[in-house]
Amino acid sequence: MKFQLDKESTNLPEEAIKQEKPSLFQIILHNDDFTPKEFVIEMLQKLFFMDRLKASNVSLEAHTNGMAICSTGSKDYAESKVLQVVEYAKEKEFPLMCTAEVAV
Repeated sequence: MKFQLDKESTNLPEEAIKQEKPSLFQIILHNDDFTPKEFVIEMLQKLFFMDRLKASNVSLEAHTNGMAICSTGSKDYAESKVLQVVEYAKEKEFPLMCTAEVAV
């Protein structure tokens, strides 16, 4: 037997019937005056699987604009990538910062 749910046959408001898309989060790399460009490029290649050209462009954007978007994804993905970046930088004793925010 096949059931079909429509809004007339339920007491739920229309908003409850619609399924919301989960929010996407932007992973943002912040510029600083201490972390070497080569380290940033290496990190982007290793943790975000970018080729060298893409990693160089993101690094240059962060340097020029103060920040650059590395990637977007779910909240869990963004939080884990931020932790990976910060821990990787800390291991090498660099103050590189990375944050996540809801994509607009």
